[in-house]
Amino acid sequence: MTAQEQNFVKKLLQWNDLDNNRQMPWKGEKDPYKIWLSEIILQQTRVHQGLDYYNRFVASFPTIKLLAKAPETNVFKLWEGLGYYTRCKNLIATAKYIANELDGKFPDNYADILLLKGIGPYTAAAIGSFAFNLPYAVVDGNVFRVLARYFGIAKAIDSNGGKQFFTLLANKLLDKKQPGKYNQALMDFGAVICKPQLPDCNNCMLKINCTALAESNVNQLPVKEKRIIKKTRWFYYLIVEYKGRQYVRLRGPKDIWENLYEFVLIENDKPLALEKFEELQKVKDLFGKNSIAVVQISPLYKQQLTHQTIQGQFIRIKISKPFAGKDYKAFSQVEIDKLPFPKFITAYLKDKNVSLNLF
Repeated sequence: MTAQEQNFVKKLLQWNDLDNNRQMPWKGEKDPYKIWLSEIILQQTRVHQGLDYYNRFVASFPTIKLLAKAPETNVFKLWEGLGYYTRCKNLIATAKYIANELDGKFPDNYADILLLKGIGPYTAAAIGSFAFNLPYAVVDGNVFRVLARYFGIAKAIDSNGGKQFFTLLANKLLDKKQPGKYNQALMDFGAVICKPQLPDCNNCMLKINCTALAESNVNQLPVKEKRIIKKTRWFYYLIVEYKGRQYVRLRGPKDIWENLYEFVLIENDKPLALEKFEELQKVKDLFGKNSIAVVQISPLYKQQLTHQTIQGQFIRIKISKPFAGKDYKAFSQVEIDKLPFPKFITAYLKDKNVSLNLF
């Protein structure tokens, strides 16, 4: 190692021992199940958002065998609001595989951990190092940022070459004797000191040898080369009521919110003229000769996803005879309350102060 690299490892561990007060319920955890659970929840989710979900999952399913036995709808309901529901689908699949094929015993080597559904190199390294003290470096957004700034690396972290470069460097720096402690220290340092915005450079124990600070380009690192192109989709959810029951369906594969439920949906590429709702062709196609009465129309709701923006409204409707829409089934309110819905819908259902336009 170079002198700068040796200083990095020494000072990082020194900071961890003296100043790292970051508290999380899974820190120091050795149960691979709980570590895996926390890591899956924290994929694409901030720590403060994932804390309650982690605690609820551990309370509901203290072992991986109990998670594997649970009805999938119950698991998705517990996940409701976290987003990126493919994570939950993979969580269920991996729990069933470990419970049924491995007798509930989590793999204890990196290669086998990496083979599990929903687990990539970062998650495998985290589980391996924290639970089994395996010498694999975690490389996440915090690690990219700290290494890029400290060593002044301008390689794009979202390029194949950049990812490979940072992964090799991270493994070179890894303290092989205490990989779990080192990995946690590095992630905590990125979250507490070397933050994306307003990094605490004044109180940084690594500042003397930090290249980005010396060259006054802390805010320019790390570098990304790809721009996300976002599209807007308009979702109009019809809460169709007949004899006290409402119609919902399970969303299918190959789109957002797979395995979650939704009300009757009209999707459009632009806003609909709701003042002429009953005259819209899509409405006529849905209901045919079934007479409808619009009761309420909600204000506009919006949800920002990684690659798209969902906007739309909720229209409460009463109909004169059963709804014949494909895949939709009638549920009572008690049954609906137990179903998992995407955040876009739960935001409406939980909004008790919503101001509705009555017709």
